[in-house]
Amino acid sequence: MEEGQELNKWEGYVNWRNKPAMRDQHGGMLAASFVLVVEILENLAFLANASNLVLYLSKFMHYSPSSSANIVTNFMGTAFLLAVLGGFLSDAFFTTYRLYLTSAAIEFMGLLILTVQAHTPSLKPPICASASTEIQCEKVNRRKAAMLFTGLYLVALGVGGIKGSLPPHGAEQFDDTTPQGRKQRSSFFNYYVFSLSCGALIAVTFVVWIEDNKGWQWGFGVATAAILASIPVFLLGSPIYRTKIPAGSPITTMFKVLIAAVCNNCKSKNPSNAVMGMKTSPSSYTTETGEEGNATKVKVPSQTLTEDLEFLNKAVTEKTVSPMLQCTVKQVEEVKVVLKIIPVFMCTIMLNCCLAQLSTFSIQQAATMNTKIGSLKVPPASLPVFPVIFVMLIAPTYNHFVVPLARKVTKTEMGITHLQRIGTGLILSIIAMAVAAVVEMKRKKVAIESGLLNSAEPLPITFLWIALQYLFLGSADLFTLAGMMDFFFTESPKSMRSLATSLSWVSLSMGYYFSSVLISTVNNITSIFRHTPWLSGSNLNHYHLERFYWLMCILSSLNFLHYLFWANRYKYRTESTAD
Repeated sequence: MEEGQELNKWEGYVNWRNKPAMRDQHGGMLAASFVLVVEILENLAFLANASNLVLYLSKFMHYSPSSSANIVTNFMGTAFLLAVLGGFLSDAFFTTYRLYLTSAAIEFMGLLILTVQAHTPSLKPPICASASTEIQCEKVNRRKAAMLFTGLYLVALGVGGIKGSLPPHGAEQFDDTTPQGRKQRSSFFNYYVFSLSCGALIAVTFVVWIEDNKGWQWGFGVATAAILASIPVFLLGSPIYRTKIPAGSPITTMFKVLIAAVCNNCKSKNPSNAVMGMKTSPSSYTTETGEEGNATKVKVPSQTLTEDLEFLNKAVTEKTVSPMLQCTVKQVEEVKVVLKIIPVFMCTIMLNCCLAQLSTFSIQQAATMNTKIGSLKVPPASLPVFPVIFVMLIAPTYNHFVVPLARKVTKTEMGITHLQRIGTGLILSIIAMAVAAVVEMKRKKVAIESGLLNSAEPLPITFLWIALQYLFLGSADLFTLAGMMDFFFTESPKSMRSLATSLSWVSLSMGYYFSSVLISTVNNITSIFRHTPWLSGSNLNHYHLERFYWLMCILSSLNFLHYLFWANRYKYRTESTAD
């Protein structure tokens, strides 16, 4: 009887009461479904403001268009960068369960501060007529700016914690030792992106309409209510969640292996120390895997050192200079896996730099155009509704039709590999930047022909032209984000899955930061050869945005060639060596 109970336990997992998780009671698609619903509410709260924030900063806080764009990209970049902190804490010290609840409370506090500021006139600069050239708008003072940035970066901290803990919490509900479990996990990541889009759809339609027509205090208020409502929804799934037990800092292990390898490689230059090599019995290394305590009860296949990144093997095959640097084969091979996925991660940054334009220049472009569809006036910040709807249509189609067909054709479990999905996204981002450049050339041509180059009046051209670049970039996001999350989670060692999955968000963060750096660099360089930089001033019609988009198209093409180099050389972890 006791033996049966032991077999029924999820080894290395606990329930919400910190007792052993049971196979017949915890985990599965139902448990993951709560995560998907929570993500709808969380992304609604985050994107409700992020999608329209650039207009709030320019119209109500009186920042210039380029300053507003940089503030938004820095805010979103920080939010996604902090996901790596959330992933690290989930793996090392806290459970994903506890970290989500803490992060949601922090995001709630930040949104509450922003709501109070938007509601109170004395906490904002005085309203001014932006069309007037005689009256200079009063810029936000330090005290009001401090309140604004406190609220924004509390939201960023909360979002980072949620993004670093919620996706791995959902993915951990599946049994990765069975083909069915792995297929369900892949479906989960597809529907996770679908849930992101559901939240975004409500954010860029209903909430943006409220912000533009009823006031920003109501928009921030809806976002605050959404993140608050996500907490009880998440708690409803508590009885059936299984949560991975934190295994200590994975970063410490990585540094230990790297330092040991460097020290031993330097020491092995002495011929007397170079004899041990690969011939040493593997059993002399694997006996040390008991470092994980009770986790050694799990059946772990015997590991031997691989020839990839061979310099790291010296961390095991040579006698260490200190007992503290003693490593196991398992630790060395795990570090190799992490080092091999980093080039793939680096290649996705450029795509996310392209995505950063959706929440900055693209919205400002649309604001200068005719935003009416018949008698309905559409807010420029609702433009992302096009890629969102497209993602919501293509995600189920991809999951239920494309993937099963690919599995039949290729006769493999995955059907379409993770790297193929990421590569497809990179190609779509190149097309999107080319389309964006052509559309901007058309918009500028209309502005010149209609004599509205120096006017604030809407141009006689529909904003639906901008929807084309949104369509391609939205598709790229679907392929790349779901592919990245599944790739990083599947390929990474079990002890650092939350941290590895957070690399998907870190890539997004680096893309936003790179966008800010690229804009500043382009302005600095072009100001040397011209009196005015490409992307400077308060009138978007005077920007050379089309040149900037062509530059991004070229950079994205070069990045894709770089990606092909690494993708063709990458070898997936075999199921026999998976954790």
